Amino acid sequence: MDRMHALTDLSVREAARLIASGELRATDYAQALLDRAGAVAGYGAFLHLDLPSLLAAAADVDARRPVPGALPLRGVPLAFKDNIDVAGMPTTAGSPWMADHRPRRHAGVAQRLLDAGALVLGKSNMHEWSQGVTGHNHAFGPSRNPFDPTRVTGGSSGGNAALLGLRAAPAAIGTDTGGSVRVPAALCGLTGFRPTVHRWPDDGLVPISPTFDTAGVMARCVDDCVLLDHAVAGGPAQLAATPLAGVRLGVPQACFWEELDPPVERLARETLERLADAGAVLVPCDLSEADALFREGSMTISLFEILPALAAYFARHGRPFDARALADAVVSPDVRPLFDRLFGASAITPDAYAHALHTLRPRMQAAYRECFARHGLAALVFPTSPLTAARIGEDVDVMLCGRVTSAFSAYIRNTGPAGMAGLPALSLPMGLTAEGLPAGLELTGAENGDSALLALALGVEAVLPPAPLATAVRGFESGSAQKG
Repeated sequence: MDRMHALTDLSVREAARLIASGELRATDYAQALLDRAGAVAGYGAFLHLDLPSLLAAAADVDARRPVPGALPLRGVPLAFKDNIDVAGMPTTAGSPWMADHRPRRHAGVAQRLLDAGALVLGKSNMHEWSQGVTGHNHAFGPSRNPFDPTRVTGGSSGGNAALLGLRAAPAAIGTDTGGSVRVPAALCGLTGFRPTVHRWPDDGLVPISPTFDTAGVMARCVDDCVLLDHAVAGGPAQLAATPLAGVRLGVPQACFWEELDPPVERLARETLERLADAGAVLVPCDLSEADALFREGSMTISLFEILPALAAYFARHGRPFDARALADAVVSPDVRPLFDRLFGASAITPDAYAHALHTLRPRMQAAYRECFARHGLAALVFPTSPLTAARIGEDVDVMLCGRVTSAFSAYIRNTGPAGMAGLPALSLPMGLTAEGLPAGLELTGAENGDSALLALALGVEAVLPPAPLATAVRGFESGSAQKG
């Protein structure tokens, strides 16, 4: 048990180094992760596992002499959200309607990671069609939060968050349209990185909105995000942490710091104090225009783009596409209304879409550029989500600051604008509330400033408390997950 714990606690970089040096057999590492995945199966993290294929691939790694520096991810198993094509494995996008879909080729992001030596650990659970932010899949069952299995993980990349928090994967690849990597990272005490849109390849992703969609990574530390960005996008293989002394961080009080659940606000204010104590210059700034443009235009763009984008995805795979049949097969009660809006009188008009895409979005991007330039900012900083994880079954509507609001609008309120603007953003764990639930701190960077943002995140990570250890991991030997 001690040996398994030691292996499953390894970071991606640590595991890759040990495998490359011959100190760790890839088969032993893969088996340790599979053993942990089996032990925590009650958390609903995986949708698909192929144990024989993974162990065969790991054995092949062990049989080959490593070439130093050639494969930065050699022998490291990664989980993939089940809307990312991995050849030979199902891609369901969280929908039983897609149960027979087995792509014949990898998504671009999967191909680059496998070319870098990574192995496929499995396909993870997700919110149906990525159209939700809680990770509660009503067809396959919810992903459960490692800190409290009666609560959601966040979504839509919820299975990834459960796997990482439970130490059943060292890192996982998800997608982020309006927060689907960052929200579950925040709610489960993890790091989630959304790159600048189109920095990572987006072919082979089951889409929502090609304008907003990107693959992204969830990990347990920023350094692993650096390594995976290197493998996918050719960024630096290693980065030095940016010293915080004199770094200017924008604090957009309006909108992003308003209506925060008190436990989240307390953690966030304490975190600002830590950053200031480390020498960061906290600069009040105003992004209310960007928030207003997000509220006005984001759903118009995504709801107009989804059906043509899905049709193109199906055509890539030679599958017939029936939009009405797809919508009629939706199971989740929070997802069905979104698809119902795609038809008839409620459908977005081409004129409304053109206005949102060509007028509102450029205005929003300009507002971000002006804010960064006027104040000389390295990044914006605010709570990733205004509230912690809701209870499973009480997650369509939630209570925020004494009023009932939709979970969808609450959880992506702070993450959505960066998604619409196409900016790089990263969520870091900032500790636990008094209830023992994690909350996250988002850093939003300038467009195409991904490496600078990651270097800054390394500096911020160094002054924050260590990432919290999930209740399920702390009490692993005393029992398995309890159903909520």
